Amino acid sequence: MIQTTPQTLTLDQLFERINAILRRAGLNAVQAEALGRVIAAGERDGCKSHGIYRIEGVLRTLKAGMVDGTALPVLQPDDGRAIIRVAAGRGFSCPAFDLGLPLLVDRTRELGLAAMVVNDCTHFSALWPEVEALTAQGLAGLVMCPSYASVAPTGGSRPLLGTNPLAFGWPRPQGLPYVFDFATSVAARGEIELLRRAGKPVPAGWAIDTDGQPTDDPAAALAGAMLPFGGHKGSAIGTMIELLAGVMIGDLTSPEVLEQLGSTALAPFHGELIIAMSPEAFAKGRPGDPFARAELLFDAITGQGARLPSGRRFAARAKAQTDGVTLTADEAGQLDRMLELGLDAIG
Repeated sequence: MIQTTPQTLTLDQLFERINAILRRAGLNAVQAEALGRVIAAGERDGCKSHGIYRIEGVLRTLKAGMVDGTALPVLQPDDGRAIIRVAAGRGFSCPAFDLGLPLLVDRTRELGLAAMVVNDCTHFSALWPEVEALTAQGLAGLVMCPSYASVAPTGGSRPLLGTNPLAFGWPRPQGLPYVFDFATSVAARGEIELLRRAGKPVPAGWAIDTDGQPTDDPAAALAGAMLPFGGHKGSAIGTMIELLAGVMIGDLTSPEVLEQLGSTALAPFHGELIIAMSPEAFAKGRPGDPFARAELLFDAITGQGARLPSGRRFAARAKAQTDGVTLTADEAGQLDRMLELGLDAIG
């Protein structure tokens, strides 16, 4: 029965609903469970642009045959060195990351520094789930990936770079980790799509139209190009991510992704780079405990009235863990429709 009223779900119920939709669409258990956890986490943490809104894109990409929902990721032969490789097999990135994580953690504790390369994956989500998986093991982490060409480099007029997210996490033994996760564009593309659906304008400085002129029209922004944050600084960081998480790992860059997909309506297919670091190993032999010294820095930041990143996300998480997640009537109805129709829910 399709819902016509708002609905509040526990986190377990939310995951079960998402997982059922993904299985109905043809994903195997490995793909659906890993993907479902990440989507549910986005909704739990109040990140609407990375929550259930993303299911439609998953189904559209599946229907277009651009991702293998039955793929089983494979850990590549291990040579005992610092680089661990996982072949996603044209499946989603989440199960590939989950497969390689235990070895990445062990290798980082052994060497002090290690990296995981995920190749041939479809990625659609935020990167903080990967970062938090590392901080939960007492490790610092840096994660990045390209996207598809949708951002004009500073001074340019056409899409070339991806939104190219970058995430970092630092473990805090006595509390929630220090985590940031942001696109190197002024905003994530999903935020502009949500503005379009809501009939709201795009803030100034976010995007240009197909003629390279500033626009506040979400449709024109989506047809044109987004802009990098911080001008030339964001443009340079976005280019760095193309090099490190595209060229260096032997995977696609954002222009190559768009050429392969032929559309920005599908989830991007590329690679992902995860770098894990042991603070104890790096600080070995030097005075002071790195975690205690980090707390002094965090206290100094908050002591000035500033907030640490992810604070609102963690607050939303705590509320959802107690009160559940409330979906609007439209959201609940859309989930019911996708569960009922599977891939036929996508036109």
